[in-house]
Amino acid sequence: MKKLIIIAAAVLSLCSCSVLTGIDWNAEGLASAAGKAMTAASITDEMVVELCRQSIAQLDAQATIENGPYAQRLARVMKGVNDINGVPVNMKVYKTDEINAFASGDGSIRVYTGLMDMMDDDELYAILGHEIGHVCNKDTKNSVKNAYLASAARDVVASAGNYGALASYLLGDIGEALASAQYSQKIEYKADKYGCQFAIDGGRDPYSMYNALQKLLTLSQDTNNSIIAHMFADHPQTEKRAAKVKAQADEYKAKSSK
Repeated sequence: MKKLIIIAAAVLSLCSCSVLTGIDWNAEGLASAAGKAMTAASITDEMVVELCRQSIAQLDAQATIENGPYAQRLARVMKGVNDINGVPVNMKVYKTDEINAFASGDGSIRVYTGLMDMMDDDELYAILGHEIGHVCNKDTKNSVKNAYLASAARDVVASAGNYGALASYLLGDIGEALASAQYSQKIEYKADKYGCQFAIDGGRDPYSMYNALQKLLTLSQDTNNSIIAHMFADHPQTEKRAAKVKAQADEYKAKSSK
């Protein structure tokens, strides 16, 4: 992160700086080179929400949205989940064989039909709890922050003032960070724990997170064409993750049976 901040300082030295306060958060405002570099080091939750909102809108425009039985199932499974950190939830299904799901700071939950096809309702609920956990644990904020600063470092100078194009790059970078973010094992452990507790609190099978991880681990051994396969390529670590949530579920079952 220190390296990225140094890069931001270098970007600032090449740009005419302006303070972000009062800037309208439209595409041109987001494309401000100085604004990008300054904001990355001290990005607020409100800025994360707006960056996520615009990036999700771009992803939605590029995706095929499923409004039929998959969307109805998602709404049924997630009934009662109304907000993420106080931000109202909005859910959509992307029609694709890709196996993925993600949540973002603007309350968006996006689920791919490929994932829904392989998970039962409880497992789907736990997986989405895991993704919501990334938002609540501030992991998503850090991904957006890093994508934002990396975009400034890579594109500001090259764009030579072509701020309209830069805005597209920025939103694309953040969208990619949201849809295919990869985190450290420590961060994933925390999100797994959140997903397991999310399932328990939602009245789902306590082993839902464990069962979902087992399915994803098996899948990652069978295909090279999935985002999930890439994310779960480290099999020993994934097995440790599964063992941790199984222990969490075992502990809950033991306490609840007393």
